[in-house]
Amino acid sequence: MKRRQFLKSMTALAAGSVLPAAPAIWSPARAQSRQETVLAVTEYGPNNFDIHGVGTNRPGYEVAWNCYDRLMTHGKKVLPDGVESYDRDTFLPELAEDWNLTATSVTFKLRKDATFHDGTPITAKDVKWSFDRAVTVGGFPTFQMKAGSLEKPEQFVAVDDHTFRVDFIRKDRLTMPDLAVIVPAVYHSELVKKNATEKDPWGLEYTKGNIAGGGAYKVTRWQPGTEVVFERNDNWKSGPLPKVKRIVWRTVPSAGNRRALLERGDADISVDLPNKDFVELKQLGKLAVATTPIGNGIGYIGMNCKNPPFNNLKVRQAVAYAIPYQKIMDAVMFGLAVPLYGAKADAPMETAWPQPHHYTTDLAKAKQLLAESGHPEGFETTLSFDLGFGAVNEPLCVLVQESLAQIGIRTTINKVPGANWRNELLKKEMPLISNFFSGWLDYPEYFFFWCYHGQNAVFNTMSYQDKDMDALIDAARTAAANKDQATYDGSVKGFVEKAFAEVPRVPLFQPMLSVAMQKNVSGYRYWFHRQLDYRTLAKA
Repeated sequence: MKRRQFLKSMTALAAGSVLPAAPAIWSPARAQSRQETVLAVTEYGPNNFDIHGVGTNRPGYEVAWNCYDRLMTHGKKVLPDGVESYDRDTFLPELAEDWNLTATSVTFKLRKDATFHDGTPITAKDVKWSFDRAVTVGGFPTFQMKAGSLEKPEQFVAVDDHTFRVDFIRKDRLTMPDLAVIVPAVYHSELVKKNATEKDPWGLEYTKGNIAGGGAYKVTRWQPGTEVVFERNDNWKSGPLPKVKRIVWRTVPSAGNRRALLERGDADISVDLPNKDFVELKQLGKLAVATTPIGNGIGYIGMNCKNPPFNNLKVRQAVAYAIPYQKIMDAVMFGLAVPLYGAKADAPMETAWPQPHHYTTDLAKAKQLLAESGHPEGFETTLSFDLGFGAVNEPLCVLVQESLAQIGIRTTINKVPGANWRNELLKKEMPLISNFFSGWLDYPEYFFFWCYHGQNAVFNTMSYQDKDMDALIDAARTAAANKDQATYDGSVKGFVEKAFAEVPRVPLFQPMLSVAMQKNVSGYRYWFHRQLDYRTLAKA
C-alpha cells in the first residue's frame, strides 16, 4: 500500500470508527481470511439480540434471524430485474424436516440431528417453550403471533421429542405464513431458564445480549454501538451450510464514511445509504446496487388521534393537503419510491395495499380546513423522527416543517435516537411523526390489523380507534380464511377508503430497499424484514 493511501485509510478510521486499514504486507492467509469474511457497515446497530425483547430495534431483528432457527422458511424467486427475493407463497423446511397440515392443526417433524450452539439437542419441548414465551411476554412478539391466530400456550403441543403440533383456534390464512417470520424462533429453553429470575421468568435480560439458539451463525463479539462479529455455526443442520464463515458488522454513523468505505473496497455491503448515494453509485458502476420495492410498506406522516389538536379530523385533513409530496419524492427519495398520493377523485378503490390516496399539495385547501377546525391561526407542535433512519427522515421533516409553517402549524423537529425509537412509539405520546412501516406478511388485512385495528397496542402508533374499521379488518381476515373473495374485496376496499378519509396517517410513498455491495459479493436476497440474511451470501 502506498503511503498516501495508508494515511487516507487511517484518517477515515479516526473520523468514523470504520474498518481498519489493510495491512501493508500481503499474505495468502490474510487474503483467505478476507475472502471468508463479509464486512457490513450500517448507521446503527442492534440494541437487543432477542426478537422477544422489549423495544428491540430493526438491527436486532437481523441478529435474531441469523442466529435462531424457525420451523420453516420461504423459498426464493427471481424478480424481473434479476434480484433474488423470498417467495411469499412457498415454504421450505428449516428446523422441521416435514409437516402435515389439516383443517384443525399442523404437525411438524423436527430434525433429529439439530443442536443448539452448545451441542444440546433441539427437541419439541424447546419449541413448545419458545412458542409459549412468544404468546406470553406481551408487546410486539405477542401481537405478531396473534396476527396469525397463534394466541394461547394450549395451542402448542410437544407430542414427543421430535414431533410438535400447533392446534388452530380459527381458520386463518395468515397462520402458516406467521410461522415463518422472525418471532417464532426456537430458544434453548434450559439455558434461558437457568438465567431467568423471579422478576424475569422468561430470561429476557439474559437473551438481550446472549444468543440462546442453534441458528446458522453465533455472536462471538459485541461492542454496543460499535461492532458485532458473527461466526458460522459449522454444525448447523437446518439448511445448506453458509459459504461465508465470518460476518463483521460495524456501526459507522456517517453516511459519507460508509460510502467511502464501499468505494475503496474496505467494506463489502451496506443497506442504509441515502437514496442519492445509491443512485450515484449505480450510475458509476463500480459497485453492484440492488433495489427492490418494499412489500406492504409505506413511509407516512402520522398524527396522534387521541389528543388535541390531531383528534380533530379537519386538522388531520389539513395536514394531508399541506404535505409537499413531489418535493419529497424529488429531493429526498430521488425517485427510489412509488408515489402514494394524487389519485383521481373518481379513481376506483383497489383490493390492494399500498395504493395512492387522492390528497395533493393544496395549501389553500389546507388553510380552509384548519380554519374550519377552530385553528385559524394554527398552533405549535413537535415533529418527531427516528434518527436511525435520518438519511431519509431528516430532510423529509425539514420539507414538511417548511410547508406546515405556511398554513400556521409551527413545528419543532424532535430527533429520537434509533435505539430509543420503538420505546417512544409505544408510549404513543408524540403528536406528529415521520415513520415507516411494512407488514411482514404481504396482505392488506395484515397491514391494517397492525396499524389501524383498535385492539393493537403496538403499531397502531396513532391511537386510532374506530369500531367500523375494526369490523372491516376482521371481516377481511375471516373472508380470506373462508376463500370468500367477494366479501374480502369489499372489506379491503372499505377499510382502505376509510383510512384515506380519516387519515390518522398520511401515506407518502412506498420506498425501495437498496443495497450496495462489492461485485465479488453474491447471494443477496430481499426479505420481508428488510435485514441481511447472511446464510445466502458468498464472496468470489
